[in-house]
Amino acid sequence: MATMLSAQLVSFSCFSASSSSLRRCGSVVRSRTAALSGVRHRNYSSKDECLHRSLVPTMHYQKSLPRLPVPKLEDTMRRYLAAQRPLLDDDQYRTTEKLAQDFQSGVGKQLHEELVIQDKNNKHTSYISGPWFDMYLSARDSVVLNFNPFMSFNLDPKPEYNEQLVRATNMVCSAVRFMKTLRAGLLEPEVFHLNPAKSDTDGFKRFIRWVPSALSWYGAYMVNAYPLDMSQYFRLFNSTRVPKRGRDELFTDQGARHLLVMRNRNMYVFDIVDRDGNLVRPAEIQSHLKYILSDPTPAPAFPLGALTSENRDVWAGLREKLSAAGNAESLHLVDSAVFCLCLDDENMRDHIHISHNMLHGDGCNRWYDKSFSVIVAKDGQAAINFEHSWGDGVAVLRFQNEIFKDTTEQPLVHPGSVAATAVDSASAVHRLTFSLDGELEDGIKKAKENFDAAVSKLTIDAMEFKKGGKERLKKNKLSPDAVAQLAFQMAFLRQYGQTVATYESCSTAAFKHGRTETIRPASLYTKRCSHAFVREAGEHSVQQLQAMLGDCSKYHGQLTREAAMGQGFDRHLFALRYLANSQGRTLHSLYSDPAYAAINHNILSTSTLTSPAVSLGGFAPVVPDGFGVGYGVHDDWIGCNVSSYPSRNVHEFLQCVHKSLEDIFTVLEGKPLS
Repeated sequence: MATMLSAQLVSFSCFSASSSSLRRCGSVVRSRTAALSGVRHRNYSSKDECLHRSLVPTMHYQKSLPRLPVPKLEDTMRRYLAAQRPLLDDDQYRTTEKLAQDFQSGVGKQLHEELVIQDKNNKHTSYISGPWFDMYLSARDSVVLNFNPFMSFNLDPKPEYNEQLVRATNMVCSAVRFMKTLRAGLLEPEVFHLNPAKSDTDGFKRFIRWVPSALSWYGAYMVNAYPLDMSQYFRLFNSTRVPKRGRDELFTDQGARHLLVMRNRNMYVFDIVDRDGNLVRPAEIQSHLKYILSDPTPAPAFPLGALTSENRDVWAGLREKLSAAGNAESLHLVDSAVFCLCLDDENMRDHIHISHNMLHGDGCNRWYDKSFSVIVAKDGQAAINFEHSWGDGVAVLRFQNEIFKDTTEQPLVHPGSVAATAVDSASAVHRLTFSLDGELEDGIKKAKENFDAAVSKLTIDAMEFKKGGKERLKKNKLSPDAVAQLAFQMAFLRQYGQTVATYESCSTAAFKHGRTETIRPASLYTKRCSHAFVREAGEHSVQQLQAMLGDCSKYHGQLTREAAMGQGFDRHLFALRYLANSQGRTLHSLYSDPAYAAINHNILSTSTLTSPAVSLGGFAPVVPDGFGVGYGVHDDWIGCNVSSYPSRNVHEFLQCVHKSLEDIFTVLEGKPLS
């Protein structure tokens, strides 16, 4: 598959959006790239039940998706050593090299052969899917900061539609329409089109829909179209991660019709789908949300949502006590809700405030275990915070893009819309109450204390580099993602004098039940180039520096292609270790090598995101002494949203990133470094 697909899958690691045109129920509408300046006012009717009606059934390609390959062991070990080389001195590298060779010729070879056999016996899935679910669900750390990321929506380009009640109502309505479109099999399949003039056409779609599902992927491949795995989509709605001792469980109840709303730390439910499976009238939904927003009930002294921020075993034990205390029915309503809508009573001051609020909030007006929550602040700033075990964001960003497009182009309620006056919201909306004893109250209090202690240590800062972006870099035949990653390497070297383990997520959604693979951006090429720019600026000519930039870009492109095609080393080594552990074997010393621990201690954890629907994306560092780097390379600027704990200085890091980008673009202009 081509480089373009590989590059796109990097951003699919947490975020995914189709580039295909949409069909609304019964009528062709503007393409996804249409201007958002106009709004189509309309009266709601049953024709509005679907976002569009795809000519190709949603899951048409699923059966024929290629299987995620198990890499050759020798390739994995070669890639592993190449990634270790810039992180180790000569003595350390010789030790690691010897361990890798011993592993490859001995225990590793045997484990690999067993993994291949196991994979052949489970052709319905991928070799990484089960272990990856297990890794997430067995983790006992809080999902807050450790796992859940956020993606914030751009504001509606029409300011009056950002009023909290209007925006929240439209988002709920569009979310239900997305759900109905998905479940009816009418959602456009997720496909990456390398030649849209051939593949993203009604003619091709009318042809491919008649090709049997078992062969449909091959038909798309013939016209350079690459369908992506959509197996995670069913967990979007009515789903929750339920805490259990030792290992959590994923719960889904597609029969539930109600929305969970959190406001002022209280929890409410009301139906957003009627008994016939139709969207409740938007005016009624608006009335119910207006009722909740005006509810004078004080915030509970012991807000239950705080428990979802706890250690998973602690939360599991407290949940058992909650159920035993007569709260099982209320908990089921929470778990089975279509999704969670969090209505916050504060305005967002700036992008830093948005990042903190959408990533973690106050710990009480959230239910972090829901598959996703839509958060809408008082000023209309909105975001999605999602639980990560069930999926990697491919479904979440598709959902976010569709919702943003639908609510901004064809909103169902408008400023000044009158909520349904004949509706008895006081009867339709049910505020959940819970019976709590002293032990549960203490548990909630302790959870809130632990949450406050954790988030108090988190610092977030952002940077925008306005002197160039994707267009300029492509003119210089450089990969935009490679240059951004190089800037992070240069920045860390400038700030701390080191090259450290770096993680960049890449989706393997081009394969059946693919999850992610790791790109390892720190290489001998980036190390050499970073030193040349940071420490040896006067020792190299502009032409030499430009050549080094080209080498970095070329190698990063290779790593990206390999990762997108399932040809990294991280998931393979993880699966081999998981297999050994599951059989009770003693792990090979490769896994106890300090170098193995170091390369998996990802000080720079990075993920890229560009979408017309999203203004910010972010996550916390994955290690206490790390940075969580969310970034996007746009046409003429580069943005970073970075988090850290006290052992790292995020403000200084971003200054170093900015300086690094300035130096890179100076060299690209043919000017020497000052």
